[in-house]
Amino acid sequence: MPFLCGLGLFLLSYVGLGISLFPMIVPPTVTIWDAATHPSSQLFLIVGTVVLLPMILGYTAYVYWLFRGKVTAGAPGYH
Repeated sequence: MPFLCGLGLFLLSYVGLGISLFPMIVPPTVTIWDAATHPSSQLFLIVGTVVLLPMILGYTAYVYWLFRGKVTAGAPGYH
């Protein structure tokens, strides 16, 4: 029950924030081209994503494979 109350409070906080900012969340005069960053910044981010995302996914798969299997209460090193 405390978890659900905390979750509800968290969600209501974001709903309240959204309602309070609603008229001016995005001004109607701002276009997608005005909001976009410089193309060199976008290129930097896409190159970083293309390089780092496969490394992160590969490391996650390796660690998942390394620690596979069930742990029993009598296993050595289990506390």
